[in-house]
Amino acid sequence: MSADPLSSGRIARRFAALKAEGRAGLITFVTAGDPDPATSRAVLHGLPAAGADLIELGMPFTDPMADGPAIQASSLRALHAGMTVRKTLELVRGFREGDADTPIILMGYYNPIYAYGVDRFLADARDAGVDGLIVVDLPPEEDEELCIPAVKAGVSFVRLTTPTTDETRMPVVMKNTSGFVYYVSIAGITGTASAANTAIDAAVERLKRHTDLPVAVGFGIKTPAQAADVARIADAAVVGSAIVTRLADGLDGSGTVRPGTVEDVLGFVRELAEGVRAARG
Repeated sequence: MSADPLSSGRIARRFAALKAEGRAGLITFVTAGDPDPATSRAVLHGLPAAGADLIELGMPFTDPMADGPAIQASSLRALHAGMTVRKTLELVRGFREGDADTPIILMGYYNPIYAYGVDRFLADARDAGVDGLIVVDLPPEEDEELCIPAVKAGVSFVRLTTPTTDETRMPVVMKNTSGFVYYVSIAGITGTASAANTAIDAAVERLKRHTDLPVAVGFGIKTPAQAADVARIADAAVVGSAIVTRLADGLDGSGTVRPGTVEDVLGFVRELAEGVRAARG
């Protein structure tokens, strides 16, 4: 069974606190720099008070193959606004000036990290206050590229598992996973269909046989009620596309942020958090 080598880090501390409270966590996803640096910063800084227990921060990329239309569009908006890997790390650094406790996991693709330089990226990420990475296009066979160096640098490497990860593949996937396990509840891209609760229940139970790490469930969670359903079963519910869509809905025809958009997005996160926190009674 896998064990977290970063057992004293923010991710481990947060999940321990959630367990002590007897509830699941809410993990929110937003794309760094979407739709512009100032709005992105305001949303990011407001997420913990709105109820986000952990934050996934997307690193914009030109070809986000695992993401659906909503997150693809957010990535393009961020890139057009000038967001880069360096600026993403600066965004985290600024967040850390006011929040020393909320875990931040960067989610993205390997190409921008490779171009930045793996060792330099890990050193800068750790220095900025990044706690974990989710890199969706690096399989376990490529662990020497980034996964193992990340863990050695003190950055958790969170692995995705899916409904098609069978019993033979599972130990391979879990071998160097740390922080938590992210269960992708549907076989497809982000922001599409939602899985049945019975399927999620069985999947989480199966994952728990292979790991002692917390299990977070995402893909297809769009409403507070759906988040609550997942929170009754898993250690955390992950909501991304619905939040990103809410932000996009606040843009006018020219892509300018309408007044009140940040507050609307954070209000939606509060509704999700209320659902998650009430899920277990």
